[in-house]
Parts: sequence; structure tokens; C-alpha cells
Amino acid sequence: MIEDILARVEKGELTAAEAKEQLASYEDLGFVKIDHHRRQRQGVPEIIFGEGKTAEQILAIIRSLKERGHEVLATRISREKADLILADVPDLSYNETARTLSFVANKPAEAGYIAIVCAGTSDLPVAEEAAVTAETLGVPVRRFYDVGVAGLHRLLDHIDEIRRADVSVCVAGMEGALPSVLGGLVENPIIAVPTSIGYGANFNGLSALLSMLNSCASGVSVVNIDNGFGAAYNAVLIHRLAHKGGTQ
Repeated sequence: MIEDILARVEKGELTAAEAKEQLASYEDLGFVKIDHHRRQRQGVPEIIFGEGKTAEQILAIIRSLKERGHEVLATRISREKADLILADVPDLSYNETARTLSFVANKPAEAGYIAIVCAGTSDLPVAEEAAVTAETLGVPVRRFYDVGVAGLHRLLDHIDEIRRADVSVCVAGMEGALPSVLGGLVENPIIAVPTSIGYGANFNGLSALLSMLNSCASGVSVVNIDNGFGAAYNAVLIHRLAHKGGTQ
């Protein structure tokens, strides 16, 4: 990228000031410093965490990312904020269940997929956050919802397709047992996501988190409570490694 910018300056296609702006590692908007080189370093542009930010702040970051051709993903976005932002940037997609705003800039990968396995309907917001994250970052997903341990026949009906995934994101609340069960049935890595769904002794997801951390099934890694984004991000990295050198 640096060589391309310098070559364009040499040809007179860019001024020195324009080149300096493009070579800057971040853009300072006062309330935020947008890391535009993150995609070069990590393969993924900066993601927007929407909680605590105003619609105007989120909108300014989205505009900056889109101007540079980046994918856009903003998580934890309320319907009210989404409506304000979509009025200005209508080509974004809002997923109300996931509470995400997204814009896909590049063609998705042609090989492989991530399985998003969700225990119950109450866990769908976290599962959908994971699914939208992976899709925005260019990886196909297949959703397997409401397949929790209260009716394992539902999981077994889909097990062959889950086994063919490169990696599984497994979302569960209550006692958080589903990742352990799935871990004994598949050979792909499992990223477990405890949710805050459950009655009092669930302690807002703490009991599910501890159950997953204590899983006796090998190959199960665990992220924080309700962190569908973090699980999907790691799953995307695993998918990319699995298909490194292939057609993307």
C-alpha cells in the first residue's frame, strides 16, 4: 500500500498532502482516533462498539471507514440509534436481534463456513451478533438454532453439517452444557459463548461461564459472557488459517 501511494505521487495522481493523509496511521476526530491501519496489521478493520457512543459519533466513524473502502461493523446498536444513522447512510444493514449495523465491502470467502450453534431462542441476540460479525468479515455461516440439551435429538439432526464446518461458535445460557456435548461429537474447534440468560442461580451468565471453563470436552475455548462478537472474530481467524493460500 505504501508503495502504491508513493507511485501515485510520483505520477502526479496524488498531492503530497493527500499522500500524507492516506499514510497516516490513524484519523483524529477529537472524540476518537480511528485506526485505519488495523486492517493492514490484522486483516480486519476497526470495529465500532456502540454502547456509550452517541449516534452522531458512530455516524462519523462509519463515514470515515466507508470512505476508505472498509467493511463496517457496529455492535450493540439500539433501534433508536440505528434509525438516526440509517437516515444518513441507508446502505447499511441493521439486524435488530443482533443489534448490529453492518456494511460488507468485499466478496465472501468461497470455501468453508462457520457453524453458529445456539441452545435456545432466548440466546439468539448473542448468536446473531456472532453470525453477523463473521458474515461482515467475509466468512459464510450456517445457523443451527434451538438445539440445546433439553432436546438433544434436535442437535443430532444437524450434526453432520456441523461436523463439516471449519469451526463452531456454540452459544448457551442456563447451565451452559451445550458446548461440552458438542465437543464430544465434532473434531473442529469450538468457541463457547456463555449468555446471561437464566434464572437467579445462573448469576447473569456466571454459572454458564464456569461450566464452560470446566468442560471435560477437549477443543472447547471460552469467551466472555454475551460476547458473540469476540467468539466470531476468533472463528474468522481460524477459518482464514484453514484456507490460507486458497481462494478467498
